[in-house]
Amino acid sequence: MIGKTKSSELIQKAAIELKKTIKKPEWASFVKTGTSRERPPVDEDWWYMRAASILRRIYIKGPIGVSKLKTLYGGKKNRGYKPEKFFTGSGKIIRVILQQLEKAELIKQGSKGVHKGRMVTPKGKKFLDALVKNG
Repeated sequence: MIGKTKSSELIQKAAIELKKTIKKPEWASFVKTGTSRERPPVDEDWWYMRAASILRRIYIKGPIGVSKLKTLYGGKKNRGYKPEKFFTGSGKIIRVILQQLEKAELIKQGSKGVHKGRMVTPKGKKFLDALVKNG
């Protein structure tokens, strides 16, 4: 299970493995990760780190939708002399990563009703469990 290792170590290992599977879009070097951010991420591999983080989050909290993920990846915006205000993260980034993870068959869309949202497939569970065991 995932709880035995530190989350940051698992995300780094998963990001390395996902780099072999998914491809970062061309526009990812120029985009901010949300309206609360002032600049794009500095790290070259931030796309794969975010994908690994989303995969882990779906494993733990799934089934989960884009709206909840936007809230989880949001933050407070510095608005100068006005009080800080919470803004959600970028939905486009989350949707594209979810589509890439679905194409890699690591997650799937739940059926309508109770299990609405994305959930991890058996292949995705096997992928994450193997990273935990090898760590």
